[in-house]
Amino acid sequence: MLCHGFIDELKINAKLPLIKFADDKRNRGLLQKYGCPHGAGSSSSEMSGVEEAFRKFATYGDTSASGSDMTGKNFSKLCKECGVADGKAVTGTDVDIVFNKVKTKGARTITFAQFQQAMKELCGTRFKGKAPEEALQAVYGLIEGKEPGNVGATRATTAGAVERLTDTSKYTGSHKERFDESGKGKGLAGRQEPADGSGYVGAYKGAGTYDKTH
Repeated sequence: MLCHGFIDELKINAKLPLIKFADDKRNRGLLQKYGCPHGAGSSSSEMSGVEEAFRKFATYGDTSASGSDMTGKNFSKLCKECGVADGKAVTGTDVDIVFNKVKTKGARTITFAQFQQAMKELCGTRFKGKAPEEALQAVYGLIEGKEPGNVGATRATTAGAVERLTDTSKYTGSHKERFDESGKGKGLAGRQEPADGSGYVGAYKGAGTYDKTH
């Protein structure tokens, strides 16, 4: 059976054998335009995996997104995390240029069909030396079954300046008094100085020695 998205445009019988239908150059172009896996030379299972990845990245960071279209930010994320953009053959700039090239003028997102066109634009650059179909299959292989990760997310670190700032053994003054020798905080006792009624100023180290020397 043919992909249902283009039946009306083709004005043909949906039961027409796919092999005969795909023999016509114009029809192959329409198959590709509407994302039919046969038109792109890909297996239906592979394209299903690619489309699933597209939907997952399309909805990343936006719970209200339908998954039918993708923003430039998420397109860039997909390309980087799946390895389409390797920073050498294909850079982030290349990805942005292709996104703007395939999207509809004035639109801020691309559809899955436009996404496929974008992959055709990038595959030749990403896999130089391969035939167009082989390069496209290689790109789809990078994307198939993938889902968004937390690449680039801020992570806590204890190295360098942060480590020095959290080392209580280097604290001085009142800050030092808030921790015991093991580095454990003293809680309220470390922030308040209870009155002792001795008449000496706080932290005076000679308290109680007057009677001993006079």
